[in-house]
Amino acid sequence: ATGALEKVTIPLHELAAQPKASQRLLDDAAFDVESWLASRIAEKFARAESAAFVGGDGVDKPRGILSYPAVADGAWTWGNLGYVPTGAAGALPDIDPVVDLVYALGAEYRSGAAFVMNSKTTAVLRKLKDADGRFLWSDGLTAGEPARLMGYRVLICEDMPDIAANAFAVAFGNFAAGYTIAERPDLRILRDPFSAKPHVLFYATKRVGGAVTDFAAIKLLRFAAS
Repeated sequence: ATGALEKVTIPLHELAAQPKASQRLLDDAAFDVESWLASRIAEKFARAESAAFVGGDGVDKPRGILSYPAVADGAWTWGNLGYVPTGAAGALPDIDPVVDLVYALGAEYRSGAAFVMNSKTTAVLRKLKDADGRFLWSDGLTAGEPARLMGYRVLICEDMPDIAANAFAVAFGNFAAGYTIAERPDLRILRDPFSAKPHVLFYATKRVGGAVTDFAAIKLLRFAAS
């Protein structure tokens, strides 16, 4: 009832890698090995970050959205994520739970909201039709534009769980408002030609953290056990 400011602390956790290559390889290769290593490291770090932002437990990694307590949306309180049940065991019987999920999110968040799910769940939801036989799913009209479900963007994240009993397989929310990612600094790679001669070490580090900072901005779809 009374507005208040609260300090939010997001711990940073370190990602590190130390590949090495011989100086002969670096000299003789027909392509830029250092740039290739940097891109591979960045790709591996991105995968680790994605997994942590979804399901990380906060121990030596960011805390993911699915690690927070989830309660039925009608009983939602701050510090928990609200969920909408499907009412069917490990299945999606009709479009009603999806509609309920969208409108469980406050109007102030819906303008920037998006669905997040993995590919298997996407294959199920894109088949949903309304009472007139029209698909709720629409593909992007231009290259690079995400598909839309009920007019909202759909982001594919393979770290989300598959549809199963008691699984939170779909998240819907304004993630820019609800989840904060902290990075200090960006990916840093130090070249060390001295410590492991005749090899060159590439020590890569990145410090990253993440946490839900607005519990009203994210809702979940829970597939029932029975």
